[in-house]
Amino acid sequence: MSNAETENLPVLQLDVISDVICPWCFIGKRKLDAALESLTDVRINLMWRPYQLYPDTPTEGADLTAKIKQRYGEEGVKKMRENIKVAAEGTNIDFAFEKIKITPNTMNAHRLIRWAASTGQQHMIAEALFSAHFEQGRNIGDVAVLLEIAGLHGMDVPLLAELFEGNNDIEATRNDDAAARDLGVHGVPAFLAGGKFLLMGAQEPEYLSRFIEKARQKLAVQ
Repeated sequence: MSNAETENLPVLQLDVISDVICPWCFIGKRKLDAALESLTDVRINLMWRPYQLYPDTPTEGADLTAKIKQRYGEEGVKKMRENIKVAAEGTNIDFAFEKIKITPNTMNAHRLIRWAASTGQQHMIAEALFSAHFEQGRNIGDVAVLLEIAGLHGMDVPLLAELFEGNNDIEATRNDDAAARDLGVHGVPAFLAGGKFLLMGAQEPEYLSRFIEKARQKLAVQ
């Protein structure tokens, strides 16, 4: 399809509501990628929106291993991770849970994703953050790590360093998180099409494609 033909396609706003320490969100992102590749009759304006699973995590992060094992039990945690890896089959995600030593507060990661919108890099930054946490075991709550990731994707590192030093967009990020919950989002990932149609869960690419197409059709007649 030529650029001219692509430009003439209808545009659908698709918001991805997620947290970068959610394994199902990583799976959902990769399955969304596959779904987007199959779409030929609509252009997607993709926007990533924040949702913090553990907003009360200290800024420096916390070791939640003991708490998780206390809640689910040793075997429960093992089974949960096995289920995640099974669900990730076909996505080429190499989950390395044993490398994750700290659960970060994801506020700064969400701020970086927000700022990446101005350069059209949100999707790639989200991918890089998921990979850094789940495949490399890096602390994505550490500003130094975030700046490194931003630099690898051509973002303005000195400017971002200044922004991270202040409170820029913390309140806006919290408001977006609250707005998602007000919409009825109680788990992530969630996909909001055209600001009206909500789908929750790491769905298969075919199901995501049908959801997007149905949303496009319904919005076209409204």
